[in-house]
Amino acid sequence: MTGVPASAAGGPSGARRAGAGAASAASGKVPGAAAGRAAARSAEGGATGAGPGALAGAGHGGAASGETGTGVDEAPESVDDAQGDDAQGEDGPGRGGKLAAAAVNQASVWNIANLLTMLRLVLVPAFVALMLADGGYDPAWRSLAWAAFAIAMITDLFDGHLARAYNLVTDFGKIADPIADKAIMGAALICLSALGDLPWWVTGVILGRELGITLLRFLVIRYGVIPASRGGKLKTLTQGVAVGMYVLALTGWLATLRWWVMAAAVVLTVVTGLDYVKQAIVLRRRGIAERKAALEEKEA
Repeated sequence: MTGVPASAAGGPSGARRAGAGAASAASGKVPGAAAGRAAARSAEGGATGAGPGALAGAGHGGAASGETGTGVDEAPESVDDAQGDDAQGEDGPGRGGKLAAAAVNQASVWNIANLLTMLRLVLVPAFVALMLADGGYDPAWRSLAWAAFAIAMITDLFDGHLARAYNLVTDFGKIADPIADKAIMGAALICLSALGDLPWWVTGVILGRELGITLLRFLVIRYGVIPASRGGKLKTLTQGVAVGMYVLALTGWLATLRWWVMAAAVVLTVVTGLDYVKQAIVLRRRGIAERKAALEEKEA
């Protein structure tokens, strides 16, 4: 018995432990690196003859776990996940994933929602040119100006919906979209007032409200965002219909109807503007109170 090597003393039990390590590695139940270490320990305490086979099995199991993603190391669920895994292996954690995400964000500027916003911006000077063509009173040119205005208002309804529905929101869109909205409406109101079709005080009320609420949103953005209300959406729709009717050279009862539609638009403009001011005051007070409470809790 003294001549028997110590590695053989474990006999069958050592071989069984080594074989179990190899089986676990091959089945993918143990990650590759852990399986290799388990098999190595089994080989050190087990049979010498089973050691190479166990190590070979553990090595294969580790390769399988690392390459196919079976067992604990699940396969990436998407192409983006796969790119992130590759990046961690080559350039450190998440570096390639961040670069890929940045590339996607840069490319997403040229999406359908932003293209519609750009179209509205281009339509503004086109609308002004058509509106003022031939003195500004030719029904044919006014009809073409109405078509440009209508396209701009319709695309305003679609670009925001597309951006939210298909995750196409970009920094460019956040800035350019409200600018395009205010530009086309402002251009139409100023042209109508310059031609004598619309009183200047109406243009002043509508544009003053739009610019004032936009400024107010920026002033209270540190405390939160003022959400768009149903009244605000109805105001926008009424304004668009009223201005569109004024752009057309209407006569008779349609000319009278457009006056009432514009009156409704002015009322909604004032009422919703006051409502936004109220929301801004409440939001600011709530934000100040929350910050004060947080500071008191921190000091306590």
